[in-house]
Amino acid sequence: MKKKIEILAPAKDLLTGIAAINAGADAVYIGAPQFGARSNAHNSLEDVAALVQYAHLYNAQVFVVINTILYDDELEKCRQLIWKLYDIGVDALIIQDMAILEMELPPIALHASTQANNRDADKIKFLADAGIQRVVLARELNLHQIKEISDTTDVELEFFVTGALCVSFSGNCYMSVANGERSANRGSCAQNCRLPYNLIDGNGDTLIKNSHLLSIKDFDVSDQIPNLVKAGIVSFKIEGRLKDIVYVKNNVSYLRQKLDAFLCENEAEYTKASSGTCTYTFDSALDRTFNRGYTDYFVNERHQSIGSWESPKSKGQYIGKLIQTVGNAYEIENGELLNNGDGLCFINQNNEAEGIYVNRAENGWVYPNVLKEIADGTFIYRNNDAAFIKIVEREDSAVRKISTALVLRESESGFELIVTDEDGNVSKVALEHPKERTKNNDSLAENFKKNLAKTGFTPYTATEITIDFSENWFLPISKINEMRRTVFEQLSEIRLKNYVRKEHQLEKTSHPYPETKLDFMYNVANKTARKFYERHGVTEIEKAFELQWDPGKSRVMTTKYCIKYELERCPKYHPEHRDKKVKEPLVLKQGELEYKLKFNCKPCEMEIWEKDAEFEIEEDHFH
Repeated sequence: MKKKIEILAPAKDLLTGIAAINAGADAVYIGAPQFGARSNAHNSLEDVAALVQYAHLYNAQVFVVINTILYDDELEKCRQLIWKLYDIGVDALIIQDMAILEMELPPIALHASTQANNRDADKIKFLADAGIQRVVLARELNLHQIKEISDTTDVELEFFVTGALCVSFSGNCYMSVANGERSANRGSCAQNCRLPYNLIDGNGDTLIKNSHLLSIKDFDVSDQIPNLVKAGIVSFKIEGRLKDIVYVKNNVSYLRQKLDAFLCENEAEYTKASSGTCTYTFDSALDRTFNRGYTDYFVNERHQSIGSWESPKSKGQYIGKLIQTVGNAYEIENGELLNNGDGLCFINQNNEAEGIYVNRAENGWVYPNVLKEIADGTFIYRNNDAAFIKIVEREDSAVRKISTALVLRESESGFELIVTDEDGNVSKVALEHPKERTKNNDSLAENFKKNLAKTGFTPYTATEITIDFSENWFLPISKINEMRRTVFEQLSEIRLKNYVRKEHQLEKTSHPYPETKLDFMYNVANKTARKFYERHGVTEIEKAFELQWDPGKSRVMTTKYCIKYELERCPKYHPEHRDKKVKEPLVLKQGELEYKLKFNCKPCEMEIWEKDAEFEIEEDHFH
């Protein structure tokens, strides 16, 4: 059996979901009316049902995110929602809270969200043995670790391929809740990581002023698709349930073309996960829609700076340097690429991102809405590509068609039209009609073919048309058109009827969990999740942070991202700067907010603690 490899796209709403499928997504993930980790991206059950119907026509799947932590009084409501989602045909749920594994559920597939701490092979094997059908891996993993997980268990593995990165281990960021009771684990992250901070050393000296020190670049491992597939990944996920249609179509079409090239070269082993072929009226490129610059994070280990300190906003596409300012216009390298209405971005003398808007662009000169002082040689980026957006926004910019073969032939009482699609589904329509030869016994076959090929706005294209007549029979074109319409309408019904949803009925298990003590980072927020862990041998369970934190003294984040590394002061990676050691503890300060940084060099991690926390500073061991 060939292994199916999938592109999984985000959808903030029904229209974005449909656009993602038209652009080539094999699956879409979307929020339901509640319990999704993006509180601004909820959808009605009616809209989710409509998306399911549309997706299944192309053999694409729909996953619903129920990935917040749940409180006791929400469990029954959540269970009822899951039954409704199952009834409308949803393919799987993406979950974080283990209470869901204790509920009486329909046979719906469950995927463990990246919020569920999916970093260790033994814990991922535990989830698979507990009945989880797919695990969304943590983004901090490298190829070697992914391969190790894949060798340990045969559960399906999903990995992010493009989009924004959480600087924290997903599911383990408590910055937002500690500062204003907006819990990221409950879908209302306040994005404290995207704020500007001052960095102060242990002597009280300010090392860096007003920089977005926790804001990191966006993720792009699209050129690693072959290596990731070989390491065991079957689903490539695009981040962005709050992103617009243009971002989703651009990312999906870009990845579709990348993945198709790989599948084409490896067709003996791998195949695509859904039906149809896409055509585009635009050239996709990741830097043409929202991005903060790109990093491959740790997929190939730690090897470059990943911070995006100047700004948490979209940098966009690099255009060229500013050559000069003359009068009320700028001359910019490659300025002929710019259009009226474009948004440009540059980093000013204070190392802050600033923007201008192009009123008029002609002959390489740009006339902005406001003339700002920009130093010659400054890099200019375009973060709003007006012409590109206009093309991509059009509904016909990405079209997906299922290929079919049509046969028009005579029958005893008239004629019949038979259509067979690329998946082997067959639809037939019969027409009772007297057989009369054409006037001069001329063949109308070419005419018939022309009309049968008019598949218009249907999901189909006629790749092959055969007219199988013993004589040159006459048929009115209106009848041909009617048969074509009916046969394709029927085909859609047949495709939906033949769609097979992979189901899985959960059975309660009691195999041992790899840990016997769980701290607050396991996000246990209800009695049912506690019961689940206890049955699997866990003896001590700390309450979720949201239910118990000690203001001022808590660890609010753990991350693989390291400010010492970014400053080139890491004892392991920058031994040449050993004499320039920074005095710890390093502190991040933003107005009233203040955090201490703790560096755990052995696992190569950084922790962020509230200002009154007490901890010992590790001596580095890399002498």
